[in-house]
Amino acid sequence: MRIPESDCAVLVTEGVQQSRPDAAPTETPDWARMGNTMTVDRRSFLRTGAKYAGGALAAPSLLGLMACNDVTPSEPDGVARLARAQRGNGGYGPIAADPGGLPFFIPAGFKLRQLSTAGAQMKGTGAGNIVPNALDGMAAFNLSNGNIRLIRNHEIRDSAATSVPFGVKPWDTKAGGGCTSLEVKVDAVTGEPSLIDEFVSISGTCVNCAGGSTPWGTWLTCEETTEGTAQGRLKEHGYVFEIPASATSEVVPVSLNAMGRFSHEAVAVDPVYGHVYETEDAGNCGFFRFIPNVLGDLKQGGKLQMLAVDGRPQFNAGNGTTPAGIPLPASWVDVLLPESLSPSCYAQGSALGGTRFARLEGCWWGDNSVYFNSTNGGAIGAGQIWQYRPTTANTGQLVLIFESPSATVLDAPDNICVSPRGGLVLCEDGGGTQFLRGLTRQGMIFDFVRAANASNATEFAGACFSPDGNILFFNTQGSTDSRGTERGATFAIWGPWAAGAL
Repeated sequence: MRIPESDCAVLVTEGVQQSRPDAAPTETPDWARMGNTMTVDRRSFLRTGAKYAGGALAAPSLLGLMACNDVTPSEPDGVARLARAQRGNGGYGPIAADPGGLPFFIPAGFKLRQLSTAGAQMKGTGAGNIVPNALDGMAAFNLSNGNIRLIRNHEIRDSAATSVPFGVKPWDTKAGGGCTSLEVKVDAVTGEPSLIDEFVSISGTCVNCAGGSTPWGTWLTCEETTEGTAQGRLKEHGYVFEIPASATSEVVPVSLNAMGRFSHEAVAVDPVYGHVYETEDAGNCGFFRFIPNVLGDLKQGGKLQMLAVDGRPQFNAGNGTTPAGIPLPASWVDVLLPESLSPSCYAQGSALGGTRFARLEGCWWGDNSVYFNSTNGGAIGAGQIWQYRPTTANTGQLVLIFESPSATVLDAPDNICVSPRGGLVLCEDGGGTQFLRGLTRQGMIFDFVRAANASNATEFAGACFSPDGNILFFNTQGSTDSRGTERGATFAIWGPWAAGAL
């Protein structure tokens, strides 16, 4: 990425699935109920959600972003800024040097642990292997033994000439990316997490940036490149690969070609229809969905489609002319050659009237809608948040939830992690000092984690909560060259979540 995950890498099914006015299943499948859930007082946010979503119910954790549309200049310089959430009003108070000595500032009362470090020896099953560089997108899953599985991307960008796979079952021996899996045990008394196992789970893929978890217990890792044999690789790249959370060793990679060959970023799954929504990280790009032939079995192929606003062929959604909160009727056009680069998937969809976005990244599902980030979208290119809400199996509404009026409000939104308690964890992908920030349902922002060295610009990535919501895991990316010396790492933070919005 120079972007991280999804962003939010963990799927959160918020509230109870609502009925749809079409032929959707009358009951939510058992596998669709997996993952984190939360109970919310919908009356408390219905009015605000309706204001910006044309009457459609909005995920509670997105109300803060909606409220950001109403931001007004509040500083003497007249620059628009978000209201700051203080302790007791959604925030957790000032951040200060970690008492445990790690190089971060965190709020009082929280504890921070480093679980895994790039360049270090793996622990447990992977003993003898080195943790690869470029830690990026990540998701958390429950294991049958009560422990937590983390699956972590490695966005290694080595050229074909210098690539060396870090596993023994590589997809391509001229590609150095892939994923590693971690097993984390949480002390039943102290709540402290510890790493007990770590191993390579897929290798020989390329520029594994983000992805997404599925309701059937797998991680979809996405290649953010379309390099191939023309660039010296032994295979073509630009695909999605699937890793079961239950895997205990490296899996044999299988490219999910029918899901398209393009610069993939993140995915989110509709747990009723089983549709997989996909973002494309490119200057001009499309928003795609994959309709599998077999629900929950992506290897059986399916149909790739691109979103199109009805009556507005080649609609430019990223140029800053779309008002927030106005539902745009939308449908889908078929991409008949999903593995083609000429014409590309985007070009095929555009030729049929598909909608253009500006660098799509984070993508997640909640309240019968898919939400996704346009990192460079908007009038000033500081970012947009979009919602697509299906109304039937083939139609829906596209709504601009939020457009940043200034980098001082929100700068290049990348990963957005949904808290089980209704707040948002924001991973910004802008310049300068890097933060993990929290956002309340009322649209107030606060600093949650910052690198102690303010000049350290390595991005935060892979933010995701444990399935029970008690621990937030995140990565610092470090070098994206396998020989780079800036060592990223995986961390866990936990503490008095109920004192604030997260």
